[in-house]
Amino acid sequence: MKHDVQGRDLGLCLCPVCQKNNALSAHHCSRCGTRLQYRRKISLQQSWALLLTAAILLIPANIYPITIVTSQGRVAYDTIFSGIAHLVHLDMLPIAIIVFTASIAVPWLKIIGLAIYLLAISFKLPIPKRVLMAGFHIIEWIGRWSMLDLFVISITVALVNMGQLMDAKPGPAATAFALVILLTQLAAKVLDTRLLWDRLDVQDDANTIPQNR
Repeated sequence: MKHDVQGRDLGLCLCPVCQKNNALSAHHCSRCGTRLQYRRKISLQQSWALLLTAAILLIPANIYPITIVTSQGRVAYDTIFSGIAHLVHLDMLPIAIIVFTASIAVPWLKIIGLAIYLLAISFKLPIPKRVLMAGFHIIEWIGRWSMLDLFVISITVALVNMGQLMDAKPGPAATAFALVILLTQLAAKVLDTRLLWDRLDVQDDANTIPQNR
């Protein structure tokens, strides 16, 4: 027997705030008064718009300088890649790994992972739902570490300026990178993940219960 009964089949709608089951015909939650909506189908378009904007902003975030350092009248501009190379050259490999992970690996993995998830919903790709949900939770988890690069930059700028020998400040890429982090987080938050269970076929899911013999 397949275990594919949904709340709609039982005439129930879950409140997104207090998690109370309400009647499907109700417009507001009987407990907290939140407006009920069985599925937020517009959230798919909203998530796509946020994700595509983040992918576009990722280009200037990698091309333009992320830090600008002035020393003895000389101005040095460092992009993310040149900054990582400079850290490796100075034998600061642990910091270089942190910057590479937070600035390059995490943003790209989030964008690619969310794109796969949204494509699976939009075009009913034959990917198991449990695999997609597990990947989605991983994307949400690693998203909280996306600010590591900006944290390292802020600490470095503060330490350099305290020495009063050089002047360091964030470059235009820092703003673009911060927006990439924000938009990818919003793309994951606004999406109604319940759409996954509605738009994919049951045969693509491993959520079945074997029959008793």
